[in-house]
Amino acid sequence: MGIHVIKMPDIGEGIAEVELVAWRVQPGETVAEDQILADVMTDKATVEIPSPVVGKVLALGGAVGQVMAVGADLIRIEVAGEGNAGAGSPVAAAPSSVASAAPLGVTAAVATPVPAAPKAASVPVRMASVPAAAEPRPVPVGDKPIASPAVRRRAWELGVDLQNVQGRGTAGRIMQADLEAFAARAGLQRPGAAAAAPQYAHRDSEATIPVIGLRRMIARKMQEAKRRIPHFTYVEEIDVTELEALRKRLNEHWGTQRGRLTVLPLLIRAIVLAVRDFPQINARFDDDAGVVTRYGAVHMGVATQTSAGLMVPVLRHAEGLDLWASAAGVTRLAEAARAGRVTRDELTGSTITITSLGALGGIVSTPVINHPEVAIVGVNRMVERPMMRGGAVVPRLMMNLSSSFDHRVVDGVDAAEFIQALRGLLECPATLFVE
Repeated sequence: MGIHVIKMPDIGEGIAEVELVAWRVQPGETVAEDQILADVMTDKATVEIPSPVVGKVLALGGAVGQVMAVGADLIRIEVAGEGNAGAGSPVAAAPSSVASAAPLGVTAAVATPVPAAPKAASVPVRMASVPAAAEPRPVPVGDKPIASPAVRRRAWELGVDLQNVQGRGTAGRIMQADLEAFAARAGLQRPGAAAAAPQYAHRDSEATIPVIGLRRMIARKMQEAKRRIPHFTYVEEIDVTELEALRKRLNEHWGTQRGRLTVLPLLIRAIVLAVRDFPQINARFDDDAGVVTRYGAVHMGVATQTSAGLMVPVLRHAEGLDLWASAAGVTRLAEAARAGRVTRDELTGSTITITSLGALGGIVSTPVINHPEVAIVGVNRMVERPMMRGGAVVPRLMMNLSSSFDHRVVDGVDAAEFIQALRGLLECPATLFVE
C-alpha cells in the first residue's frame, strides 16, 4: 500500500490561493476514481475537486473556511501500489476547527459562482453548475445527487445519505428544505438539538457560523466599498400612478407577444435618459490613480439576490434596448445568477447599479455603492396613499427612490438634480419615449 497526495491544483491563471468551502469526504472513507472530494472557491469560480485515484482517505489538508495556496497538500489517500508520496511519508492530522479567516479589509474582487476556464493541472477540476429545469425526481442509484456544499455539509452532520433524499429543485437538485423535511420524517435532529421548550422557558443556545465562501467575498466587497467611498444618500418620493397605469396597459396589449414588464425596465429607461445630462453619475472612480472615467454606454448593474448571496450581473448597453429587450435581459441575467450559470464577463464592467427589494423594499434604504462606480439607485416599495391634487385628497401610488452617491466626485446638488430628473421622467412616463 502507498500514499497518494493530492495537491491544490492550479485552477486558473493568476490564482495563487483558494478558499476551501466544503469537504465531500472524511478520513476513513473509501473513495472512487472521479468522486468529488472537496469544493473550493476563487474570486472567479466555485470548483469541484475530483479524485484521480481509488483508495481510503487518510487525512484532510485543511478546514472549511481555510485559505490554501495552490500546490499545498489538499488530501492524502491510501492506495494500492506505491502512490506518489511513499509509504513512509508523514501524514498530517486533519484540522479540528475552522482556520482563521483572512482579514476583511483586504481588497478582493466580487466572488461569484462563475465558471472560469481551468489550466491543465495534475488534478482535474470541475466547475459547479446547475442543470436545466426538470420535474422533482428521486436520484437514480449510482448517480451523484445534485446539492450545494452547504446542503452536503448539513447532510453529513445529520448522517443522511443524499442518495435517499428526493430533490425538488431544478433537475432534482436537493434543496435545504428537502433535506430538513427528510430529516424530520426520519426523526433526526441537529447535533445537540433538544426537544421543543415551553413558550416562556429561558433559551441560552448559541450558534457560531463561520463567514466563509461567497459570504466572505461579499463581506470583503461591502467593507471595501464603505471603507473607500464616502457615501451620501438622497431620498425622493415619486408619484408612480401614471407609470403603473402605463405598465399595466402595455402588459395587457403586448404581454403575450413580447413578455410582461415590471417597473424595472421603465426605471432603467429613465436612468439612461437622465445620465445624458448628468454624465458624472454614469462613471467609475479609480481612486488609486485619481481618475474618473465617464461613460457614454450605460452598462446597468442589476443587484440580484441568490441563494448563495448578492450578485450584480450587468445589462450591457442599456441605452440601446427597448423596454422588452431590457426586461428580457434582466430576467435572463437574474435566472443565470440564481442558477450559477452567469459568466464572469456578465458580472464585471457595470457603470451604474440599480437595486430593489421588490415588495419588501420598505420606505427608505441606504444602498451601498458597487465599487468602483459612483452611484446606485435604490427602489423602495409602492404604497397607495392619500395625496393632495388640485385641492382634493385623492389616492395615489407612491414610491421612494433611495440612492447613494460617492461624495468625492458627485456633489450634492448634482445628485439631487439627477434624482429630480428621474422623478420628472417617471411621473410623466410619455417623456420616456421622447428623444
